[in-house]
Amino acid sequence: MSRLKISLLFCFTILVAFQSVTHEEFTPYTQTIPDAEVTFDMVPIQGGTFMMGSRSGDEDENPPHQVEISSFWMGSHEVTWDIFEMFLDKNYEEAIASRPLPSGVDGLTRPSIPYLDMTFGMGKENKPAIGMTQYGAIQFCKWLYLKTGVFYRLPTEAEWEYASKAGSVETFFFGSDPSQLDEYAWYADNSGGETHPVGTKKPNPWGLYDILGNVMEWTSDQYDAAAYEHRAARTSKDPKIEITELYPSAIRGGSYLTGADDLRPSKRFASTPEWKRIDPQIPKSQWWFPEAPFLGLRLVRPMQVPSEEEISQYYDKLPITDY
Repeated sequence: MSRLKISLLFCFTILVAFQSVTHEEFTPYTQTIPDAEVTFDMVPIQGGTFMMGSRSGDEDENPPHQVEISSFWMGSHEVTWDIFEMFLDKNYEEAIASRPLPSGVDGLTRPSIPYLDMTFGMGKENKPAIGMTQYGAIQFCKWLYLKTGVFYRLPTEAEWEYASKAGSVETFFFGSDPSQLDEYAWYADNSGGETHPVGTKKPNPWGLYDILGNVMEWTSDQYDAAAYEHRAARTSKDPKIEITELYPSAIRGGSYLTGADDLRPSKRFASTPEWKRIDPQIPKSQWWFPEAPFLGLRLVRPMQVPSEEEISQYYDKLPITDY
């Protein structure tokens, strides 16, 4: 058995033990990253049924349809550079660690160090990490799993929308008046054209900061403009669209560049190869979008623990070559 498989098996054992205790109380918690003075907060999102989509939205938001969502935790904030930097740069992680890295973490495939400033001059301190591909975001989740023994992943489109709406049936989670966006989001009208430190605006009712604006957020799904048409006749249970092609993949939330009209929780965005237009590598990077300084990620932890096989299938898919 390879060192990596042994490490994964060890982490999965820790995961089961950890979650069997945590599930006794479905409450907010702070996740500590071992051997580093870095933490992040997770809030519980109680499962339920909601109407996904919007009749007043774009064509791909129609028809609205009923979706049932299982309970999960979601990151209260977008993943920041102080966390993502440890995954990006092994030397940096080793420098701040209090002991040698475990074999699984040590042997993890890391992103290529970007050839340009991936903060785009906007800085890193408490600001969201940006510019990673969907594959890079998933591999970051794998790094977290190897570090903590807890299965973290990207949200599905349905989970993201359910969490963002927070029970509201209005245009936004706070109502239908876009003039209130300034209290909750960094977007085109107030951002000054750059990212801002996370958590400086009001959260939604379920404790999620910057769920609209600041940076767009990856989901686990392939983008399918016609997906809702196939779900209209029934209640879908935890729907997701498996990734089979490199483009397009589904993105949510809008960013500091997004106008108020497109900052709705139901609004769908899609990745595009245009975000790698200036990438000089052949084939193009599997890790970075050098023209997507508006794209980041937020973590989800499902309440129902996946099997070891399911975890491996999620983390270990080979990247799709981008020419």
